[in-house]
Amino acid sequence: MAERYGGAYSPEGKADRGGHAEAENAPRKRSPLEGKTPARAGARLNLLFIAPLPLMVLAFFRAPSDMILSLAGFATLMAAAWLTRDGVRAHEAFDARKIARRPAIPRKIFGSVLTGAGLAMAGLVDGTIGLATAYGILGAGLHMFSFGLDPMRSKGGEGVDAFQTDRVARAVNDAEALLSGMADAILRTRDARLKSRVERFQITARDMFRAVENDPRDLVAARKYLSVYLRGARDATVKFSDLYAQSRDSNTRADYEALLDDLERNFTAKTNALLTDNRTDLDVEIEVLRDRLAREGVRMD
Repeated sequence: MAERYGGAYSPEGKADRGGHAEAENAPRKRSPLEGKTPARAGARLNLLFIAPLPLMVLAFFRAPSDMILSLAGFATLMAAAWLTRDGVRAHEAFDARKIARRPAIPRKIFGSVLTGAGLAMAGLVDGTIGLATAYGILGAGLHMFSFGLDPMRSKGGEGVDAFQTDRVARAVNDAEALLSGMADAILRTRDARLKSRVERFQITARDMFRAVENDPRDLVAARKYLSVYLRGARDATVKFSDLYAQSRDSNTRADYEALLDDLERNFTAKTNALLTDNRTDLDVEIEVLRDRLAREGVRMD
């Protein structure tokens, strides 16, 4: 039978003295689209920013009182669009996680209210109060129908201590903020390959997030990765981006990519260890249950 060669110079690394474990912990190749989902209501969100523009243009051709109403309506509709966009993004992040707290501010609901208020102001320019009210109610209703409501309850962790799930949710939120800081910082390099490299590391880090969400007891073991290591990665990315944007030094770039490789390898190894521990705990629970059933006289073939 054919056997794959695993010598010292093979792509999988050294076969002797821990080479197999090193290959297991090596991060697998990631697709640039892995972990990503299509943006929800992207075109409709863009239209929310475009639709109020005629109000601003036409305001300067009206009487002073009407101009004030038109500009106020424009500002209100733009605020509604901004809140709605943030609300949709928060809802997508909520859906992507297994344990998540509901948003503190119901942005989409506030966006619906502001949309109705903005349309009512626009309706007052050339119409009656009754017509403006109808515009407002119809606009708020259509907005709520198009974008839905914000999550009203936290999710995940049913049957698990609420204190533990809340700790996991806070830890994951803080870790996501650090990953966002890395993504924002690397944009300053204006290098698509570096941006893609950081995104691959983010996917690896989020694998650990999902493992911790599946078993909140793993938070203690993973806290150093979710806080200390990610904060260090964020700070290193900020310093690298500032330096590389000015110098374009290839050695600096190589050092930074090597740092990401080491971090990715360590995160992969720790995630695998967490999953292995979870499987061991499951096996123990199964054996304990089988012993109890056997003592009760129940046979399991």
